[in-house]
Amino acid sequence: MNITDFAKARYSTKAFDPSKTISDDKIAQLMELARFSPSSVNSQPWHLILAATEEGKNRIAKAAQGGYSFNEAKIKNASHVLVFCAKTSIDEHYIEELIATEDADGRYPTEEAKVGGRRGRTFFVNQHRFALKDAQHWMEKQVYLNLGTVLLGAATLDIDAVPIEGFDAQVLDAEFDLHAKGYTSLVIVALGYHSEDDFNKKLPKSRWPLSRIFTEC
Repeated sequence: MNITDFAKARYSTKAFDPSKTISDDKIAQLMELARFSPSSVNSQPWHLILAATEEGKNRIAKAAQGGYSFNEAKIKNASHVLVFCAKTSIDEHYIEELIATEDADGRYPTEEAKVGGRRGRTFFVNQHRFALKDAQHWMEKQVYLNLGTVLLGAATLDIDAVPIEGFDAQVLDAEFDLHAKGYTSLVIVALGYHSEDDFNKKLPKSRWPLSRIFTEC
């Protein structure tokens, strides 16, 4: 299969088989995919919660009650569940942490390169903090880049998945004390293997034609 075959084969799983479990090796690969996801100026403004136990999944499922109860079974029956979280602020201290990590990883062959990296990083971060005043939205967009990376990666590993935005973020943030840690939950991804009762597995995909979404020049 080529990459487009995986993109065409993946779909939003509506029902999981609770008897099937993803191997530790495949979960490790997904974690590395999330770690190496692209982000603007390598900002990486995210944190992920990985639930692999019944206790962990039940904690996440607390946010899928009431008006969101239609998503509870997806969370509880999945093999593993990821919660994608975004930072709630970004400042000079965080930038310095990034620069130090990049420096330790050999990203800056000279001190001049390091100074340039700091200058460029600070420019774009401060543009969103002070000029555009959309730093939170900007950081959340980076998290969704990570989400896309993980969803396509899951398909290449023959793992079924569904992204879930229908949940009570306030409940989930409180359950994991995310605000105190500087994060807020954005999207849940249930991972596993589909049930034979999953109606969506049997339906064909529907997308706009290339002629509608591309302008070639």
